[in-house]
Amino acid sequence: MEAYELMVTAMFLLFIALLFTGYPIAWIMAGLAVWFTAVGVVFHEFEVDTFLLKNYGSLTIIVDRIWAVMSNWVLVALPNFVFMGLMLDRSGVAEKLMTNFVKVFGRMRGGLAITVVLIGLLLAASTGIVGASVVLLATLAFPIMMERGYSKELASGVVAGAGTLGILIPPSIMLVIMADQLSLSVGDLFMGAVVPGVMMGLMYIVYVIVIAQLKPHMAPAPPKVAALTARDIAESVLAVVPPAALILAVLGSIFFGVATPTEASALGAAGATILAAINRKLSWDTVRKVSRETMLTTAFIFGLFVGANAFALILRALGGDEFVSHLLTGLPFGKEGLVLFILFIAFLAGFFLDWLEITLIILPLVAPVVKAAGFDLNWFVVLFAVCLQTSFLTPPVGFSLFYVKGVAPPEITTQHIYRGIIPFVIIQLFAVGLTFFYPQLVTWLPEAMYGVQK
Repeated sequence: MEAYELMVTAMFLLFIALLFTGYPIAWIMAGLAVWFTAVGVVFHEFEVDTFLLKNYGSLTIIVDRIWAVMSNWVLVALPNFVFMGLMLDRSGVAEKLMTNFVKVFGRMRGGLAITVVLIGLLLAASTGIVGASVVLLATLAFPIMMERGYSKELASGVVAGAGTLGILIPPSIMLVIMADQLSLSVGDLFMGAVVPGVMMGLMYIVYVIVIAQLKPHMAPAPPKVAALTARDIAESVLAVVPPAALILAVLGSIFFGVATPTEASALGAAGATILAAINRKLSWDTVRKVSRETMLTTAFIFGLFVGANAFALILRALGGDEFVSHLLTGLPFGKEGLVLFILFIAFLAGFFLDWLEITLIILPLVAPVVKAAGFDLNWFVVLFAVCLQTSFLTPPVGFSLFYVKGVAPPEITTQHIYRGIIPFVIIQLFAVGLTFFYPQLVTWLPEAMYGVQK
């Protein structure tokens, strides 16, 4: 094993080991970058990018990297989309949807769970903030689902699964970051993710319908319901109009080339604020809280950007790109097997890492190898994103599980939540398989919009 390979391996292993210390990941990545810089300068016999490690002055490139991140116009969309999602959660739109959808779907077996998935789809297409969506869905759905006698496992699973749709369905902050990392078009990734995201939501609904028929005790129908009226249907349709209009304004302006993703994100933030004002939910206190949460979330993301940039710079200086390329191309699996192996590694990493760390560390290393193998990079990135959605539901670091537990009634235990998410993780993996074997699920919409293959 070459000396640089030992260094790269040691850097990865130390990173994994330090994850269990509880220190912030941004600090771990930045600290390892400093430590291995010092080691590399002392042991300067490495053959890969030796100038970078021999010459202290050249290490100031990290300052340029950080400045490039902070001045990136595309990343301005991040705080705007975060603000949009947080403001929309306080706008009262979801409460209206829940109230009216329950009148229509709540009368059928499993109807409440279907309602949660439908609202999750609408929130996903208008917020993209998983934590806020999961908490909001849990707060709205748990009381009525427990009152109707729903299974604790099904209630937990459907809330956690529906809440995670926002990380994939545009406008998704994960896709914005992936596009930035690989210099891809945000609009193309948004367009490519629409069909897989909606498909996954529909599969959730199919699962709920099937389980409600096979195990009626898990999703019972209400004993007495009032007759469905035309007014109930009309009110449900009207409740959908505001979020649908916001989705059309944001995604439509991107897809039809009217606005860039950054401009569309500002439009979305303004639109969510207007919806809050229309529903009489807008106040100075609301603006202050939303702005503060947006600042904290954005600071967290950009803190990871800084740490990951430092980590990636030194990793590449030690020959990390070459090491990963040799490792992957040397596998006896063929081109398709190479992609499946990468997805398997991403799935396992999701048990211990958040999607953001995987996106910033693993994706930039494997994407060039996949592109060199002849695969469409937009397809692979969306496929990778579908796989990463499982990271929100897989313990011990599945953040959606923590969100659900934090607002769930006392009678819902961690075991109920863990058992409840298993079918939804299986559905997500099935969606990964469909996206892998049928690339048209990703490529069809961009081709239809542009008339040419992207």
